[in-house]
Amino acid sequence: MSMASQEHLEKMQLRQNYRNLWHTDLMGTIQADTPYCCFALWCAPCASYLLRKRALYNDLSRYTCCAGYMPCSGRCGESRCPEFCLFSEVLCCFGNSVASTRFLLQDEFNIQTTQCDNCIIGFMFCLQQVACIFSIVAMIVGSEEIQQASQLLSCLANMVYCSVCACMQTQHKIEMDKRDGVFGPQHPMAAPPFQQMSRLDQPYPPTAGYPPQGAYGQHYGY
Repeated sequence: MSMASQEHLEKMQLRQNYRNLWHTDLMGTIQADTPYCCFALWCAPCASYLLRKRALYNDLSRYTCCAGYMPCSGRCGESRCPEFCLFSEVLCCFGNSVASTRFLLQDEFNIQTTQCDNCIIGFMFCLQQVACIFSIVAMIVGSEEIQQASQLLSCLANMVYCSVCACMQTQHKIEMDKRDGVFGPQHPMAAPPFQQMSRLDQPYPPTAGYPPQGAYGQHYGY
């Protein structure tokens, strides 16, 4: 295993030990920000572009293809034309672009993904794999019934994929709204909800290439 692969594996394992939680889980994103969820569903690459740029504090000089998580990262001429490289990433590697933004936010704010969210994401991946297997079987066997089942399964897998990605991007947007103080300060005497209280006792991880910021959540009276 290469050093880069080993490093990425260690980061994945480290994220399992993060104790802060997303401000909104995947199940609650539609209710939390319905307009943006619709935007992320119907114009997913645009949402991914804007969210990555915002995650980098609108400073694309810090941009690296797929946030440094892929073998091609740093080798695509990002330093010369980051806007075009990011545009190409969200169009050609949309899934990776969403995942990379997610990893950036998780590493910056020490956020874990809940078991429920992991189940939703895992179901999405499994359904895609099953649809792929059915498509291969349909090609080999040539049965019309299997081909129809394969097409239906592929359609279902695509619907789930688009829906989950839209919810994930909305989750990222809400988290950055919280980071940037969009929600406004809380009342100083108000007790925060459980998910927010879970952030109190956690040390903040290194900024991972981000500009210096105050303590996360300080705008909310944590």
